[in-house]
Amino acid sequence: SLAATDGGLAEAIAGRVSGPALRLYPSTDPLGVQIGGAAKNVIAIAAGVTIGARLGENARAALITRAIVEMGRLADAMGGRPDTLAGLSGLGDLILTCTGPSSRNFSLGLALGEGVPLADILARRSSVTEGVETAPALLALARRHQIEVPIIAMVTRLLAGELTPQQARDALMSRPTRGE
Repeated sequence: SLAATDGGLAEAIAGRVSGPALRLYPSTDPLGVQIGGAAKNVIAIAAGVTIGARLGENARAALITRAIVEMGRLADAMGGRPDTLAGLSGLGDLILTCTGPSSRNFSLGLALGEGVPLADILARRSSVTEGVETAPALLALARRHQIEVPIIAMVTRLLAGELTPQQARDALMSRPTRGE
């Protein structure tokens, strides 16, 4: 997505930049697009952990689905539009980042789920894994806006070494159930 508060401007730029190998969709929700772009990296870490810890594909699918809800709540609280997260800059990016083997954030989570310490993973990397720094920042934003973001909170605690992958799973699974 290409976002600008001015819809005409977003459409004009998207039309000029799009081509045979790239198609941009204009959006008038820059904040929603930004939240989607930031949160996908954090959720991809969690998705990698689910696979690395051998929790299965169903666990990853449930995680991605609940993450969309979490991201939408955060966007709404900050003045963005939750429906933006159902598009390419939310769900589209989230699916790719949570399932693509070349995703830096997914591969970091995969290694964490397999039991490799975070410091060892980061020491072997020459590229930035955005979700590591983004997780605590998003959690702070959510707290400032009094929004519950359990997946982001668990990833933050996992990265801080406060929880093991199994403890994070148990904490998420023991939350009270609510209707959707």
